[in-house]
Amino acid sequence: MPSAGVKSRPAHRCTECGYASAKWVGRCPECQAWGTIQEVGTPASPLRAVAAGPVTAPAVPIAQVELAAARAVPTGIEEFDRVLGGGLVPGAVLLVAGEPGVGKSTLLLEVAHRVAATNGPALVVSGEESAAQVRLRAERIGALHDDLYLAAETELSAVLAHVEDVAPSLLVLDSVQTVRSPAVEGTDGGSTQVRAVASALTAVAKSRGMTTILVGHVTKDGAIAGPRTLEHLVDVVVSFDGERHSTLRLIRAMKNRFGPADEIGCFEIGDTGVVGVPDPSHLFVSRRTAPVAGSCVTVTLEGSRPLLAEVQALVAASGGGGSPRRAVSGLDSQRVAMVNAVVERRGRVRLADADVFAASVGGVRIAEPAADLALALAIASAAKDVPLPRGLVAVGEVGLSGEIRRVGGTGRRLAEAARQGYKVALVPEDAGGAPKGMRLVEVPDLGAAFARLF
Repeated sequence: MPSAGVKSRPAHRCTECGYASAKWVGRCPECQAWGTIQEVGTPASPLRAVAAGPVTAPAVPIAQVELAAARAVPTGIEEFDRVLGGGLVPGAVLLVAGEPGVGKSTLLLEVAHRVAATNGPALVVSGEESAAQVRLRAERIGALHDDLYLAAETELSAVLAHVEDVAPSLLVLDSVQTVRSPAVEGTDGGSTQVRAVASALTAVAKSRGMTTILVGHVTKDGAIAGPRTLEHLVDVVVSFDGERHSTLRLIRAMKNRFGPADEIGCFEIGDTGVVGVPDPSHLFVSRRTAPVAGSCVTVTLEGSRPLLAEVQALVAASGGGGSPRRAVSGLDSQRVAMVNAVVERRGRVRLADADVFAASVGGVRIAEPAADLALALAIASAAKDVPLPRGLVAVGEVGLSGEIRRVGGTGRRLAEAARQGYKVALVPEDAGGAPKGMRLVEVPDLGAAFARLF
């Protein structure tokens, strides 16, 4: 019997968030998930001393560590390589998540085809579609190759058998939620099964030096389905986003152990598959012959990549009978509400009795503060029904007192705007030098900006 001074450890733990409990409960008190509390063994005894054991490899000075195993191999798809930090690393495990129908399977089939053509055999295992369906897609996008192998399996043991037979340099599993391990209890696609399958494939990938790409489902709120430990197991987590009514697709690296985790890749989906867009700025800016009130162009920074984006606003008289409407699309609604209040109070633009609508062009989502000034100008322009000058771009953060603050990467933003043909930039004070062919107009606050333009 343990002594009174020794406390036993909790014998139950949540598989989703790790919450520890002394007894079983149906719903986790921490993450509110049902059926995730599992027994982890009897209460443990006090920790005992552990003797030194054999090591897998001796410790060496960090400067002598071999780098060849961590060097990326380009896939030939520039936008995908940009997000990954140069390409696929041998032995790395990637998790690609996105909504159904966004184009994940099509893009990864093209990646497997490129790898098979340049770096040896590639294996695609489909757990959701038949082999014939995948073959039809490969034929449509021109992804047929003798070194590209295809299998339709839902058992982990069968997947591992295919890996032994083919010995691929790249394994694509579509998707990890459809594969089950008979050695583990739990429902198909459940937390226990997904964790077991991902752990087994990660161990095989590391031991064979085989790059592995796992396709993951997402929940209705956009989060990756399955246990949170799935994201910790893999080396790279990539999000594949896109609106159903738009052909634009954006790839973002949410986690990357081999490169930057803030890069973005742009693709356009069509009849021939998913095609990279190396210069996507034209997709987010309207092409019109004459200026229109309520529109302003800004420059967003996605990782190290500057992108031109257009912000539009519409101010209309309210129909009365209740509060005026505030509708937002492609922008942060909380930030739009803040900028709207600053425009009314500091910019002396009456909006209290008007409906205000704000949106971005091209389906891009803008969340950074650098677009505040462009949004404020678009709202004021729509309220006054006065278009902004042609060839104007605005970059800056708007504070609650109306001041305009500097943002990071101003030089790169202005250089991209000058490359696209914009001649005038409205910027905060001390924004730095102007690119060749561009004139900077520095304004300290919102009132000064409105006085300049209106």
